[in-house]
Amino acid sequence: MIWGRFSCKGGVLGVLAALLLIFSTGQAVAAEAATTAMTQDAATYVGEQTCAGCHVTENKNFGHTLHAKVFRQNPKNEAEKQVCEACHGPGSNHVANPTDKSALISFTKSWGTPVAKMNEQCLGCHEGGNRTNWGGSIHQTKKLACSDCHNPMAKFSANGLLKKGSITETCQTCHQQQRAEFRKKSHMPVPEGKMTCSDCHNPHGTDGPRLLKADTVNELCYSCHAEKRGPYIYEHAPVRENCLNCHLQHGSNNDKLLKMSRPMLCLQCHDKNANGMGHQFMDPNINPATGTSNLPSTRIGRACQNCHSQIHGSNSVSGARWRR
Repeated sequence: MIWGRFSCKGGVLGVLAALLLIFSTGQAVAAEAATTAMTQDAATYVGEQTCAGCHVTENKNFGHTLHAKVFRQNPKNEAEKQVCEACHGPGSNHVANPTDKSALISFTKSWGTPVAKMNEQCLGCHEGGNRTNWGGSIHQTKKLACSDCHNPMAKFSANGLLKKGSITETCQTCHQQQRAEFRKKSHMPVPEGKMTCSDCHNPHGTDGPRLLKADTVNELCYSCHAEKRGPYIYEHAPVRENCLNCHLQHGSNNDKLLKMSRPMLCLQCHDKNANGMGHQFMDPNINPATGTSNLPSTRIGRACQNCHSQIHGSNSVSGARWRR
């Protein structure tokens, strides 16, 4: 019993000691953060010419960008008058100690500025519009920085201050699988430059899945393929449900972006053994010796669309089975 009392007392003392250590450590961290914040707050502007004294190449390249033109010709506040420090923050501490990574906001991840802080600087001006849904988007939750896709320090693209020459090149830096799919026989005309990733996706976030610019896949497809929208007297249920039931969105080795060749695609649903809706497609007079059928491939083996041509839907009085 005595051992139990002392053991209990020792346990309580241990817990108290641990709590005291956590409390004191927390105070130290908070004090350090406060000191850093005070140091940054105490920094003053040094002006563009001071920055250009060391960053000659960066300043030269920056001169070709829209940011440089705006900051130099039409600044809207004191920070923008300093040009570089409009984004990087007051630079006096950086000048005094160039190796202190807490003295300046940098937009390269190797420097160590938190991604949230980097993006906060950008969104201070570039908020709203197609960036309204950035918070909570897949790119934001994956900790992408604005500077992962954009380079405000040089003009590599015609629009958007992108890190690559085009939107498609920028996206494909990460999305290698989609890059490969665009090289397949049947593909969206992205490699040809007739459309870009941002025609279907908003990289800054949307209300729906996969950064789509429409509420549903079908609504997005109909924005170009309006003739498939309907409404039809005779709807084809899987078509009305989702275009991706039959098609791949980026590229396919089958005709018309189909997920598999016809008639195998149709038989995924219209199979006699699966739901009784398919055809037997068997010649009752088949030759048992040779196993050959007298039914010509031109009538049966080519595709269901030989007869059922209106597969997206039909307004014909005889279109109950989407026939010609």
